[in-house]
Amino acid sequence: MCDTFVAMHSSTAGGSVIFGKNSDREPNEAQVLEYQSAATHKSGSTVGCMYIAVPQVAQTYAVLLSRPFWMWGAEMGANEKGVVIGNEAVWTKMPYRKKDGLTGMDLLRLALERAGSALAAVEVIVQLLHDFGQGGSCGYEDKSMIYHNSFIIADAYEAWVLETAGDLWAASKVISYHSISNGLTIGVEIDKQHPDLIPYARKKGWLKKGEIFNFAVCYSDWFYTTFSGSRKRKQQSSCFIRDHIKAFDVSNAVTMLRSHHALAYRPDKSLISDSICAHAGIPLTRHSTQTTGSMVARLKKDLSTFWFTGTSAPCTGIFKPIWFGEAVLPNLGTKPIGLYDPKSVWWRHELLHRSVLRNYQSRLIAYKNDRDLLESTFLTLADKVEERERFALTEEAFRRSEQNLELWLEKVRDVPAAPAPAFIYNRYWKRQNRKAGIEVV
Repeated sequence: MCDTFVAMHSSTAGGSVIFGKNSDREPNEAQVLEYQSAATHKSGSTVGCMYIAVPQVAQTYAVLLSRPFWMWGAEMGANEKGVVIGNEAVWTKMPYRKKDGLTGMDLLRLALERAGSALAAVEVIVQLLHDFGQGGSCGYEDKSMIYHNSFIIADAYEAWVLETAGDLWAASKVISYHSISNGLTIGVEIDKQHPDLIPYARKKGWLKKGEIFNFAVCYSDWFYTTFSGSRKRKQQSSCFIRDHIKAFDVSNAVTMLRSHHALAYRPDKSLISDSICAHAGIPLTRHSTQTTGSMVARLKKDLSTFWFTGTSAPCTGIFKPIWFGEAVLPNLGTKPIGLYDPKSVWWRHELLHRSVLRNYQSRLIAYKNDRDLLESTFLTLADKVEERERFALTEEAFRRSEQNLELWLEKVRDVPAAPAPAFIYNRYWKRQNRKAGIEVV
């Protein structure tokens, strides 16, 4: 489960476009933050995606990606042209392809590598859907996790919502702001669509004679859409942007991605995934709901700035500024896999996150003010830094975040763990920690 949003020029402070996403996956499904440089490719070559290979294009753009470690495609990312994309799993009435096809993450990465604008990215994805379709398991351990996809695609000039149902699709241009969250959101206002979208709904009896076509109403799978908690999370993100309309900025975006549905939030209490910052906890309803990576982008015509956590649980971590340039990412240690590795930035932070979960409210408070102060420093400096110093600021943000990690872990461990929470929740995390080989105090 995930949440993605975009706020357009008229809704933000300073007239930029603000984009953000939380990527929610299984708790041991570490996410890789990586940079791939622009490249020229030989005529007739192919690119191997998750399950199939597709023809390669002559030139691909440089991309900054956050992807599940075992996948070729990405959950979110940006390219050197300032295009950003986030995808969501959606469940529809259309059949699912269990094998072959392109995953939503494949479609996202291919679009970033090939499209120089948001509209061009929409066209890339639509063409790939036509040529190859979407399909294949998208679960790390849960191989039954097969779904269709929706996307928010933005650049400094415009943004689009693209939602799919099998090989069919609808697209809507964003006017003020929009958020998506594991359920179809495009209704009657459609700017572009598959030519068979309405005829197929009529053929299946989903659109009755005399009714106005509504994509979400006709094509949504009620059961999975309802129990994913998507409507509640979409309402939270939409209301948050609306409450900060014309003043929405990067700090607001970060706050929203860290938010939970209650002030006294307890990760062991929720039955479904009803918070934007998600924590796994119940095998049946909250196994694939751990926020394993987060991203915010501020898109301007002259400069785009990207903030990534590079770690799970944004409520426990720090967003670091990144720019495209001669150097983009510092050394992040070994690329994480599904097992604890102290040489991996993702897993070093995961030890802190899972320690906080042992007594969430009290342990988070132990270092939250220090974290917020450090992060606000980077947010301020990112607005002032000169071009030649941008990578140095990125390096400093990652370095100081790492330096403070051990200090924060000590502060957290000085706070006693809470009495054992709900039995199922406690057993679930013991099992996940054992599988990952991580010892949590």
